Amino acid sequence: MTLEIFNKYESEVRGYIRSFPTIFDKSKMAEIWDESGKRYVDFFAGAGALNYGHNNPKINEAIITYLNNDGIGHALDMGTVAKRNFLESFVHKVLKPRGLDYKLQFVGPTGTNAIESALKIARKVKGRKQIMSFTNGFHGMSLGSLSITGNSYYHDDSYGVPGYTTQIPFHDYLGDKVDTIAYLRKILGDDSSGTDLPAAIVLETIQAEGGINVAGEQWLKDLRKICDDFDILMIVDDIQVGNGRSGDFFSFERAGIKPDIVTLSKSIGGGLPMAMVLLKPELDKWSPGEHSGTFRGFNLAFVAATVAIDTYWSDDKFSKEIKVKSKLVEKRMQDLALRFSDHVNEIRGYGMIWGAEFKDPEITSAICSQAFEDGLIIETAGASDDVIKFLGSLIITEELINEGFDILESAIEKVLKNPTK
Repeated sequence: MTLEIFNKYESEVRGYIRSFPTIFDKSKMAEIWDESGKRYVDFFAGAGALNYGHNNPKINEAIITYLNNDGIGHALDMGTVAKRNFLESFVHKVLKPRGLDYKLQFVGPTGTNAIESALKIARKVKGRKQIMSFTNGFHGMSLGSLSITGNSYYHDDSYGVPGYTTQIPFHDYLGDKVDTIAYLRKILGDDSSGTDLPAAIVLETIQAEGGINVAGEQWLKDLRKICDDFDILMIVDDIQVGNGRSGDFFSFERAGIKPDIVTLSKSIGGGLPMAMVLLKPELDKWSPGEHSGTFRGFNLAFVAATVAIDTYWSDDKFSKEIKVKSKLVEKRMQDLALRFSDHVNEIRGYGMIWGAEFKDPEITSAICSQAFEDGLIIETAGASDDVIKFLGSLIITEELINEGFDILESAIEKVLKNPTK
């Protein structure tokens, strides 16, 4: 097995192949095998794109049947049977049971395209150019998305990131003694604060790439109230922590709020590329073709997404299963923090996304490398890559959760005994 062809011909921009230096060959649900036959437990799930697992048999069967029947593959935004089926399923099994009334906009099949679309329509509807987002937020790699991403790495002048954005402190960013909602209300209400009234405030209710920072339920309710009081649109980026990751389909359900706009991608396509924007009907002020894209509405993803919704979201059984497994993940994280208390600052998480923040960020990459060597795929998060992040698929078994955490704890022990390896 050699990576020579990748090293020789693929751009230096490649990232994950450096963290997981092998050639993968097969996968099933929450397990992956490389071409030598080595098996790995997957705590990564395609960066959250595989909530329903690798090669989910029900999804695979539906796609194969659709292809064998010569179903429409590419159709831009024309009407197709696959799109109609998805719309019916999503509206009746996801939106209506939750009392949500949104129009669905299909955009290019990446999360960052959904964010770009949300920013454009917010600015158009409100007639304001300013957008607010939060410290440690991450929203994608195109220019508009980068402009609302917190990490200074992406604000280098060479990127040409546009202005008209302001980052404000997330929940507990300044410690639990500082009320960041009160701070936000003050600067919005003070004509001398130097802050323009924004068209929208964009947030992840659980910041994933930023280090697994969880916004409290009351904080989210208070933010919704601020948006209402100041006529600001609330945009929830549910690209990574939506689609069941929190235990509910949407991550904001726990707070009982209704965003004006929601962006979805990653697992919404059942493992295939797909992204969309949910917007309240009164905000749908687009002119035909005003935001377009050749691959908006990928029909194979519609097929996969419909099966995923019909299989897992027709009732609350799957949601309850996720919440049970999330308690196991939380317990294993707590055990890890206790066992390595001299090295772990704290654990943070909710549902099926958890992270352990280490005091020394120098060792986290070594731990993940050792875990990979021992048969576990797991990555880091946080501004300093100091958080080891659990992001396993939602269908992962309790047996695999325990096996993966056993591997992770063993890897930590090995690295701590030989930190210079």
